Amino acid sequence: MAPRAVGSDLGFKMFDKILIANRGEIALRVLRAAKELGIATVAVHSTADANAMHVRLADESVCIGPPPARESYLNIPALIAACEITGADAVHPGYGFLSENARFAEILEQHNIAFIGPKAEHIRSMGDKIEAKRTAKRLGIPCVPGSEGGVADDQEALKIIREIGFPVIIKAASGGGGKGMKVVRSEDELSVLLSTARSEAKANFGDDAVYIEKYLEKPRHIEIQVLGDGRGHAIHLGERDCSLQRRHQKVWEEGPSPALNAGERDRIGEVCAKAMRELQYRGAGTIEFLYEDGEFYFIEMNTRIQVEHPVTEMITGIDLVNEQIRIAAGAPLSLKQSDIVIEGHAIECRVNAEHHATFRPSPGKIASFHTPGGLGVRVDSAAYQGYTIPPHYDSLVGKLIVHGRNRDECLMRLRRSLDEFVVDGVDTTLPLFRTLVRNPDILNGDYNIHWLEKFLAAGGMGEPEA
Repeated sequence: MAPRAVGSDLGFKMFDKILIANRGEIALRVLRAAKELGIATVAVHSTADANAMHVRLADESVCIGPPPARESYLNIPALIAACEITGADAVHPGYGFLSENARFAEILEQHNIAFIGPKAEHIRSMGDKIEAKRTAKRLGIPCVPGSEGGVADDQEALKIIREIGFPVIIKAASGGGGKGMKVVRSEDELSVLLSTARSEAKANFGDDAVYIEKYLEKPRHIEIQVLGDGRGHAIHLGERDCSLQRRHQKVWEEGPSPALNAGERDRIGEVCAKAMRELQYRGAGTIEFLYEDGEFYFIEMNTRIQVEHPVTEMITGIDLVNEQIRIAAGAPLSLKQSDIVIEGHAIECRVNAEHHATFRPSPGKIASFHTPGGLGVRVDSAAYQGYTIPPHYDSLVGKLIVHGRNRDECLMRLRRSLDEFVVDGVDTTLPLFRTLVRNPDILNGDYNIHWLEKFLAAGGMGEPEA
């Protein structure tokens, strides 16, 4: 007899069947959480992912199209059809793809299918960077000085810049991943870089709206994990430091941040939790900041589970995907702020199928695959020996997450785990992490969002440029 889904005797009805609208390690992560809640699972997949691990382990699977994402994982009619064919009453979008698509959430609701994520209105408002900044200001979240909205022309941009001073950064209102983003250090550069940013924004996001913010020279990238039940109850679960980045893409995340103390953590955490209570936010979310000289400046809010969510799970002991599912089913928040205790330190390394120096993608067949183990070691991966990494999607092989009683123990455990990790047949970024975990700046926690790119520009094996 199948185990009974929790919730039926607690004032809400748990889902019977969840369709996982994603692939790779996050699809497997959601599948595991659903199974632990006694919920049946449906895996969708493109033809390129027919042999994927989440497809093998799910209760049912449905092919939704050919390899291109727009014809499969971004194909909303195919996903709705898969729900109707299998009788799925909920969809978990994971991260990427349709996870922050407000229209997808609305269409699911129209078909009486639950979206395991925030309300569409919150996805929409936080998905527009300009509107997100307005909302953050209204909610009392500190923001980077800059334009109130989109910048119309050079004259308006120059007026704003003269108020806040150079350098500034131009950002795409609908963007992410560094596209449509330009740093301007003088008036001579403004016209060309503003035009270039607009063109990139239009090409990548279909929207040429851009805005301007003060450019911070040596900030950390700090993000606060939040949970809300949509009824005015919300908490924070501490921070993650995501400052080690390449081309605005996170590479290494850790928590707690080496740069914060308990007072700063509690202060910004409560600001975020209070804002989510006022917003009546539902589900998991992450509020991202730049942090410099003791001050926090709002960047954006991600209305989904993050790639780096295991860092928070390791230091709090809370299953964030489990909480997402329970909240979407109508359960009240099961945790109070006083229940959240940060214990020890955790670090996550994103192991990609890329050359460790050039970052050239390396799709292909994995000839041998051995993951590390032992106390405090977790590997989130859908890869296996003989698996072929397709060229159509992101190059993530897996995430190595390590926990220790303190940062020093965590770093030593990470060093040992990286030395054990074997992926043959494709290039990976493992050699980069083996170098980073032995670098004095990393060991001392002395880095910012520009550190890694300077390190790589200096050859990747010596000290970073000053």
